[in-house]
Amino acid sequence: MLRLTELKLPLDHPEGAIEAAVRERLGLRDGELRSLHVARRAWDARKRSDIFLVYSVDIEVADEAALLRRAARDRTLARTLGPTPDTAYRHVAQAPAMGWKRPVVIGTGPCGLFAGLILAEMGFRPIILDRGKVVRERTKDTWGLWRRSVLTPESNVQFGEGGAGTFSDGKLYSGIKAPEALSRKVLEEFVAAGAPEEILFVAKPHIGTFRLVTMVESLREKITGLGGEYRFQTKVTDFVIETGRDGARRIRGVVTEAGETIETDHVVLAIGHSSRDTFQVLFDRGVHVEAKPFSIGVRIEHPQSIIDRARFGDFAGNRILGAADYKLVHHCGNGRSVYSFCMCPGGTVVAATSEPGRVVTNGMSQYSRAERNANSGIVVGVTPEQDYPGDPLAGIAFQRHWEERAFVAGGGDYRAPAQLVGDFVTGRPSTHLGAVSPSYRPGVTPTDLSLCLPDFVVAAIREALPAFGRQLRGYDMADAVMTGVETRTSSPVRIRRDAAFRSVNTLGLYPAGEGAGYAGGIFSAGVDGIRVAEAMGRDMAGLAAAA
Repeated sequence: MLRLTELKLPLDHPEGAIEAAVRERLGLRDGELRSLHVARRAWDARKRSDIFLVYSVDIEVADEAALLRRAARDRTLARTLGPTPDTAYRHVAQAPAMGWKRPVVIGTGPCGLFAGLILAEMGFRPIILDRGKVVRERTKDTWGLWRRSVLTPESNVQFGEGGAGTFSDGKLYSGIKAPEALSRKVLEEFVAAGAPEEILFVAKPHIGTFRLVTMVESLREKITGLGGEYRFQTKVTDFVIETGRDGARRIRGVVTEAGETIETDHVVLAIGHSSRDTFQVLFDRGVHVEAKPFSIGVRIEHPQSIIDRARFGDFAGNRILGAADYKLVHHCGNGRSVYSFCMCPGGTVVAATSEPGRVVTNGMSQYSRAERNANSGIVVGVTPEQDYPGDPLAGIAFQRHWEERAFVAGGGDYRAPAQLVGDFVTGRPSTHLGAVSPSYRPGVTPTDLSLCLPDFVVAAIREALPAFGRQLRGYDMADAVMTGVETRTSSPVRIRRDAAFRSVNTLGLYPAGEGAGYAGGIFSAGVDGIRVAEAMGRDMAGLAAAA
């Protein structure tokens, strides 16, 4: 088959227009186009007055060789026509009959899920551990914080089956460079687990929280059906590491909070960005951990209609375009950069803390993206060199400090501190809210967000908001609501690994996903889980053969 790209059509094109456009572009006569399949659909909204769809299609023609010869003579056609990429996923190893111990996967977020799935498909029967609960029970505990201000430290937005991505917009796109077979594997497994088929071809696929709940359950059933074993409410509190005669450190097992030692020679460390106690244990056991940059800021909410109009003009409300998103960045006079993060169209701001006495915000959307407000993180990059020098875990202390300040500023009961944009920009505390109703539960306290953010972050965001208003009309509206604080943008540490995906100083330990500093979202974490499982599978098969 061949892939034809950059096929541009109006938003309201009729059925059959894609086939007609393909035939016209390629000069095909009746009967020469045998089949057509949409591989990708995006939209171009750079001009609000001229928004159109852009397709890539896979086609089968009567004489493929002749068409390719013509493309070789036509530079324009050659740029948009070529062989369809091979997206079939193929396993890189198979479990030997003997000579290996079952691998352990710590964490059931997207990275742990896909690592566990690939290991199970290769026949290695992984043991998958999670400190939290199954997703249905975890959802009840999470609602307990949102509705009753009751935090369950081991079962919340951060911990439990599905990981932090379960309570998110469910975005399945990323800027990572990955083989198309790996990307396709993630999407196809999600579709098989209940995601809508459109995620296979739309440019910015998303799922939403409710669908993610049922999908992680389906993936669990698939993994256990292949011989994998799940153990929930099983927190890893220590690692058995042995130093051999050759001086090399090797993982020999993990220890659970219940005191059980699970013997293993291979561990996937997919613990997520909020497993602060596990980071401490790893550091104490001599695993190479280093501080890394992340970002801190607030969540901002606007009426979704304002964003739709600013992005789409007269096309606002179009069924295909849906709720508008945005991506903003501003480079400030103080040398900092402010940018939008994890934008959730038609969504809500959620309480995302995992530790008592701290307030953390995040964003979430359902598949419909039909809530009244749009929300996004507005965050400022921070670095260990400038902002939290010291030991590799100093970034965690930095996060905790501002989360505690937010808890106090919000009233000490998990309400979040909030401020109107107009008040924030002019430097006065908010005493009431305006036309935009904040979606955060268990509620907000109007106050001064400078109480719970570093001064340089406050200055940078104050400068950025009017600049964003010039980029996106209405963005700096006085009644837009800012809610603090957003601190869990990414892991504050990196657990360094080598080119073979192993810890640089502990054999058998495979740092993976967002918590280890190698992913940033559902999609990239899933891809990283596949890569790590492949590396582990090769290693296990090779060691068994050598034995």
